[in-house]
Amino acid sequence: MSVQFNLTEAQKRGNKLLAGPQRHTALVGGSRSGKTFLLVRAIVTRALCADYSRHVILRFRENAVWRSIGMDTFPSVMRKCYPGMPYVVRRADGFFLMPNKSEIWLGGLDDQDRTERILGQEFATLYENECSQITYRSHLMASTRLAQSVMNRVTGKMLKQRAYYDLNPTGKGHWTNRLFGQLRDPVSLQPLANPSDYARMFMNPRDNSANLSKEYIESLAALPERQRRRFYEGVYVDESEGALWTYDTIERCRAPHPGDDALQRVVVAVDASGASGREDLQADEIGIVVAALGQDGHGYVLADRSCRESPAVWGKIVAKAVEDFDADCVVAERNFGGDMVRFVIKTAAPKVLVKMVTASRGKVVRAEPISALYGDEKTPSRVHHVERFPMLEEQLCGFTTMGYLGEESPDRADALVWALSELMLKGQTPIMVGPVISSRQVVPHGTHEGYQ
Repeated sequence: MSVQFNLTEAQKRGNKLLAGPQRHTALVGGSRSGKTFLLVRAIVTRALCADYSRHVILRFRENAVWRSIGMDTFPSVMRKCYPGMPYVVRRADGFFLMPNKSEIWLGGLDDQDRTERILGQEFATLYENECSQITYRSHLMASTRLAQSVMNRVTGKMLKQRAYYDLNPTGKGHWTNRLFGQLRDPVSLQPLANPSDYARMFMNPRDNSANLSKEYIESLAALPERQRRRFYEGVYVDESEGALWTYDTIERCRAPHPGDDALQRVVVAVDASGASGREDLQADEIGIVVAALGQDGHGYVLADRSCRESPAVWGKIVAKAVEDFDADCVVAERNFGGDMVRFVIKTAAPKVLVKMVTASRGKVVRAEPISALYGDEKTPSRVHHVERFPMLEEQLCGFTTMGYLGEESPDRADALVWALSELMLKGQTPIMVGPVISSRQVVPHGTHEGYQ
């Protein structure tokens, strides 16, 4: 079983790092720098050394991991590094079966049922691929399954449990940079109790020039500056470079729920999509965000109930949010099937007031006045998140003055913008707050133009 493939010099250094004492290893860098190939090769090697072992490669979307890893990188690794080695593709079951009965699973974190099916097992190796798209919450859930104990028949010792990660670096506040660069807990920002368990290496396209065309490398070098630094230079970028939100800004805005009696209004905002159900992985999610205006004139983000469900199901989720938070109304974007969206909401909650809003301006233009309400290091925030909303907050940090740079559609962030615009803006001017009143005794909004 001799390995026929010649690693690049950068891959040799990376391979040496993968054999280090640490439990967690991240390979970070530009596009097509050889990170994924090296990590898939390492997993195949580990699988072949430990009979009946299980290993998993995870990405945000299941169809993406099978398209990029299952149909491209994995066969390439087997062909170049283990020519003639037989294996069985069990696509319906979600894994490759190796000749020693080891399994290499591929899965997505975008569907709860499939995720639970995969993560109901224990694995000797966990690999989070393109984890700029994976939330810290999903990472924590996946990491609990790095628990299988199996014998390495080559060394005669137990196979060390290992977690691998790769990504094209994004903003410096991303959880991967907190963990591997700052060696801090991404939530508490406190120093890690076990920093020696984390190691990181940067790899870039120039390191893999032997396997790439000159024209491809030149095309990466010619990208606009922010994308160039991410995909060519392979470095984390400062979110302050045109970012409307940063992780540090959001961290400063956290506050406890002020209590129901301290709220003037509560709205549920909906940014609909064409999703037919949770299996419709090509469709965007339905953004559903609950926010309130406090007696103090500040906005409070109370819940993120976004989902990818059929209209009948997400309509019930909206109705439940209205009930749970005693919302005054639902704000929904008209642009995507306005009549259908209103019908879905009214079917699920006939008595709820629905205000249809029209996106006459671009996402960034709509988001800018809301981001200004979050303040900065010198200006206190007028918006507060009462708990952590990882996927919503990741989308917010994808907004820049150059456009939205996130990996997925900003459905959750759009819903937040609609909610806070309804509560805190008239045109572009923050609402002036009148005298403090007891409880939520507000003027009914059913007579306002646009409510149905």
